Amino acid sequence: MEVRVLRYFLTVASEGSITAAADFLHLTQPTLSRQLKDLEQMLGKKLFIRSSHHIILTEEGTLLRRRAEEIIEMVDKLETEFRSMEETVSGDVYIGSGETDAMKQIARVVKNLQSKYPHIRYHLYSGNEDDVTERINRGLLDFGILIQPADVSKYNYLNLPAKDVWGVIMRKDSLLARKDVIQPADLLQVPLICSRQALKQTFSKNEFADWFGDEFDKLNIIATYNLAYNASIMVEEGIGYALTLDKIVNTSDDSRLCFRPLEPRLESGLNMVWKKHQVFSAAAKTFLTQIQDLYG
Repeated sequence: MEVRVLRYFLTVASEGSITAAADFLHLTQPTLSRQLKDLEQMLGKKLFIRSSHHIILTEEGTLLRRRAEEIIEMVDKLETEFRSMEETVSGDVYIGSGETDAMKQIARVVKNLQSKYPHIRYHLYSGNEDDVTERINRGLLDFGILIQPADVSKYNYLNLPAKDVWGVIMRKDSLLARKDVIQPADLLQVPLICSRQALKQTFSKNEFADWFGDEFDKLNIIATYNLAYNASIMVEEGIGYALTLDKIVNTSDDSRLCFRPLEPRLESGLNMVWKKHQVFSAAAKTFLTQIQDLYG
């Protein structure tokens, strides 16, 4: 299976039309149609449902599209890494992270490197622990920032000098907004919106259960979220209170929302992880060296 043909396939899937894709690729329509037919014959699966004006991906075509996108992304990344293997350090660094204030630590490292290595580009990917580690395992990310407690046994890692503070996002006109801190009893009767990562990690490690006490099971969790921005929209609409980390949602004076920390205080540390025995590009190796010198 040629990478070139996969690019043809993705273009057809994106354009929704063989004619449009052929124009975009500067190919004749019969040539492109023949390439797609050969691909279907090689795989033994029908990839498109064709009509007079457009095409629709079959279930097999949808699966191939997802895998082809990953393959093309890996090929592009590999080509970039080889181009960067020259005397002048250049290339791309791919970093994944959850929503955390620890990105300030990463930003400082990037700032320090910027003047000396202006040809390094940084690509940031946002997601929870599962999203980030999956992309690291597939080689699509060089590094990941994980909120503790996280399973780092499969990775090399270092601890970042930062702590994220747990608390509750709420509307400024809510009753709990009158409090300076939120205690366990305050959360018993209110509708809670929790991050799936917090439920998976913090709760499974019993940190939040220990913080809450014997009535942990009585929490009224009405929704879960992946990214806090989406949870903040639900809070702003009056749906509930969001258990989240500080400084990842806008709670400035012009916002309708505010943050109140938990009491007793509950904090999470942060790890930067990367695959064991990873062969880095020159750019990624330079970034790692700098961050190890600062925080290792």
